Amino acid sequence: MPAAEVIWEENQQLKLENNLLKEQIAWLKQRLFGSGQSEKLDAAQLRLKLEDVERQLDGSASQSIAYERRASKAGKHELPAERFKDLPVEETVVIEPEEVAAEPESFEKIAEEETFEVDIHPPKLFKRRIVRLKYRRKANRSQPPVIAPAPSRVIEGGYASAGLLAWVTLGKYVQHMPLYRQEKASAMWGATISRKTMADWVETVAEWLKPIYHYMRADLLSGGYVQADETPVRYCDPDQKKGKTEQGWLWAISRPGGDVVFDWRLSRRYGELTSLLDGYQGLLQSDAYGAYESFASQSNTAEQTNVTLLGCMAHARRKFYEALKSHRREAELVLKLIGKLYACEADYRKEGLDPDDRQARRQDEQARILKWLKVTIRICQTRSLPQSALGKACAYALGQWSKLIAYLEHGVAEIDNNLQENAIRPSALGKKNFLFIGHPDAGQRSAIIYSIVVSCQRHGVNPFDYLRDVLTRLPNMTNQDDISPLAPSKWSLPTT
Repeated sequence: MPAAEVIWEENQQLKLENNLLKEQIAWLKQRLFGSGQSEKLDAAQLRLKLEDVERQLDGSASQSIAYERRASKAGKHELPAERFKDLPVEETVVIEPEEVAAEPESFEKIAEEETFEVDIHPPKLFKRRIVRLKYRRKANRSQPPVIAPAPSRVIEGGYASAGLLAWVTLGKYVQHMPLYRQEKASAMWGATISRKTMADWVETVAEWLKPIYHYMRADLLSGGYVQADETPVRYCDPDQKKGKTEQGWLWAISRPGGDVVFDWRLSRRYGELTSLLDGYQGLLQSDAYGAYESFASQSNTAEQTNVTLLGCMAHARRKFYEALKSHRREAELVLKLIGKLYACEADYRKEGLDPDDRQARRQDEQARILKWLKVTIRICQTRSLPQSALGKACAYALGQWSKLIAYLEHGVAEIDNNLQENAIRPSALGKKNFLFIGHPDAGQRSAIIYSIVVSCQRHGVNPFDYLRDVLTRLPNMTNQDDISPLAPSKWSLPTT
């Protein structure tokens, strides 16, 4: 081969490698400086990787980082009158003109103009006086006095009402306000409540909610379709390394229209998933994390398939979206085909199809789209380097293909795992504020309370109304009482 051709080929190869390294740098910078994703890689690891890749560029010109502002959502601006139309009117202020006040007999009313302002009742502590009258018999004063029993409370002998317990608990897990901040804020409520006292309250609330939590988990596992995901949470174990934090995990399961159940584990190993899904049989939808594959393999036998894995089309779509910057033409073609699948799903939801009809429509309308999608991805794979964003996206999609299209055979299943990802978002917001869980044992308490409040939010239930009612009713229940009406999916505010 002539020397010129060898030099030309080497030059082309160097250009490909250079472009690949630049692509990796752009991806790492996006993750490091803010990709907008709820789960980010460790910043220190990203910086080390970024420095390593930049060194490989061997003197390439430094690249600038572009920060893009999201465009505001288009649509009609909501007027205050519409936004606050459901607020109750607690006070009406009538303002008379000074001239009329001075000479009322000289004027007659012909009309009125009305506007409004929105006010607020700040959180304020108050005491509820509970008086138990004591009596004795007139005819026989030697008998013991008669008095009504003290009302049952979540904290026996304590002063915290169900409403106050609910307020503090939701302040941490819904408003994402750490207890040390609530301690400072409590002075404005009327009296300071210590952080230690609040922590004890939260622990007690979680203990009382355990029966509901266990019912929710059992109900999910008996339903035959579960979506699963997990999110990392830092924790500090004072018994091990003082001042050091370790990484734990909140695992979560749910199904469309059902409750959401979180579970705390110190690792992400296969065994932790097994303890969460112990005995489960049915459809399991998740991302491509290997623990789910291992669980299904262990659950299935040669004679029977007990667990059927379903993939997440949103994960595959996300990877092609990341490839837009470097391979716009190919990535846009794939995303267009995936968009057609989602358009079909939107139509099914709009029409309110039952699972059988949805399965039939999917097989009739989407099977052909999926066939062309697979062909397109294979072609894109041949036109990209394996380590490029497009190459990785193609490898992921083709490696997960059988799971990605499994939803065609199950009308009850969704095309992706987005509902579950949205369910764990409140925990991701919370950990940004309280940074880490103070003790490993506190992780499961957080899992129980997150299960309750996230399920309330999913079902359109006011978490404060729910907790205040449930914490009032639980101390008066016995082991024989049916706990199922207290699950967020079945609970309703009592009418009396």
